Amino acid sequence: MSSAETKEERFISYLESKAEDRAALAALRRGLGQKPGDAPGMFPYVVRFVQDWNEADIYMIASLFALHPSSTKFGNMGDHLRAVAREIGDDASTERRFAQLLRMRRDTLEPRLRQHISILKSKDIPVHWHQLFRDLRHWGHPKRFVQRHWAGAFWGYKSSESENE
Repeated sequence: MSSAETKEERFISYLESKAEDRAALAALRRGLGQKPGDAPGMFPYVVRFVQDWNEADIYMIASLFALHPSSTKFGNMGDHLRAVAREIGDDASTERRFAQLLRMRRDTLEPRLRQHISILKSKDIPVHWHQLFRDLRHWGHPKRFVQRHWAGAFWGYKSSESENE
């Protein structure tokens, strides 16, 4: 594990330790839809983890976590949203929303991802925050392996690509 990965893991573990801290979660939720640094109440919780290369991811994950601080150690967003589709039995609209999510550019991802996290919250489906954080870091990779892994999980097949590409 590289030092960057270690810091990422520590950040998510730190957020998970705040899952019952209503004041911290409220401060972090104020960052929803904001640019990094536009919600100063987040600073005490996120600044120590920010590096130039991960600032946007840190702020986005922190605010999304505060929206739905329920964690699991398994799956990715494809798995989580497949569970939603199975629960509600509305595969067509869930599939359409998921396909739209997969087409998003990194700079436009936050609002759509926020909608999906809200849906997961409404269905009490936890999120694998460690995996989501790693996936955000690689979202713009030219091979789109994150999107392929999510699609494979959602539609029930496994990609032949390695997660460490």
